[in-house]
Amino acid sequence: MQIDSDIFPSYDLAPGRVLAVESSCDETAAAVVENGRIIHSNIVASQASLHAQYGGVFPEVASRQHIRVIYSIIEQSLKKAHVSLGDLDAIAVTRGPGLPGSLVVGVNIAKGLAIASGLPLIGVNHLEAHLYSAWLYEVGQQPKLEIEFPLLVLIVSGGHTELVLMEDHLKYRSLGMTLDDAAGEAFDKVARLLNLEYPGGPSIQKAAENGNADAFDFPRAWLEGNWNFSFSGLKTAVLREIQKIKASRRPIPVQDIAASFQKAVVDVLVGKTIKAAEEFSAKHILVAGGVSANRCLRQEFQERSKYPLHIPSLDLCTDNAAMVAAAGYHRFTRGQRDNMAMDVLPNWPIAEL
Repeated sequence: MQIDSDIFPSYDLAPGRVLAVESSCDETAAAVVENGRIIHSNIVASQASLHAQYGGVFPEVASRQHIRVIYSIIEQSLKKAHVSLGDLDAIAVTRGPGLPGSLVVGVNIAKGLAIASGLPLIGVNHLEAHLYSAWLYEVGQQPKLEIEFPLLVLIVSGGHTELVLMEDHLKYRSLGMTLDDAAGEAFDKVARLLNLEYPGGPSIQKAAENGNADAFDFPRAWLEGNWNFSFSGLKTAVLREIQKIKASRRPIPVQDIAASFQKAVVDVLVGKTIKAAEEFSAKHILVAGGVSANRCLRQEFQERSKYPLHIPSLDLCTDNAAMVAAAGYHRFTRGQRDNMAMDVLPNWPIAEL
């Protein structure tokens, strides 16, 4: 197997194929990735339509659905990659953070596969996995450009909004995180206020396309003096504006509110990330997580950042198993081996890595 050794100058990497399982929330996924970069398969079964009736993820429903489909998803992943368990070098699985019941399903099946095959078991942090999505590419594609350290990372998803300084592979320094709602949670909650479909991110983006982003001057919580985020106040400001419009019996300008809200979130995410990159002398910026698929966020980073910017392709922004395999590969090459006593960690900050 060929290794792009120039991409990883900091330590030697051995060839390896990793099967990964992801079930931290409402996506059931399995993937086979070679050398932490080359995607041979990446199968994802989404539960979005199942949870839409609840306006958010219903944990018990999510775990039941994982049990129903996970065997089939793993079989599809192996078949598409044209491999069997005997062709692999390790099995990686998301250990946390995430929903406890969902995590247990993935971890237990990974343990079973490890016992049956004799392959090493690698527990992976879901947030770390999102970072490694930026290194991935499909079979037949050109390798991505080298990412240089120190790297300023914005992890922005449904449950997490965090700034991390990545000083080298597997070496992190947490700078700040959300104090209340994550950006993705804020999108979901505002979408409900506007009677838009779940998940809120795509719905807000679609509604905002024909809206006036300057129609409402919603607040930005800059939290000067630290690198934390807060979106609860913004969500409350949107609620009060909607209540005021309803009281006046005027029609709610859904598109304008969506566009103005989206702009307020993006301003803070982009502004604080670029400022942190300057403060910590970062060479590149990486944006990862489900909200990194937002078109407005991508455009603002491209227009305002002077740093080389790395954002995964849209299919790798949301939860998937290829990113788990990539992170698991790096852990595997560093000698990590987990035993059958490994338990899930629903609250597992990247700072503990």
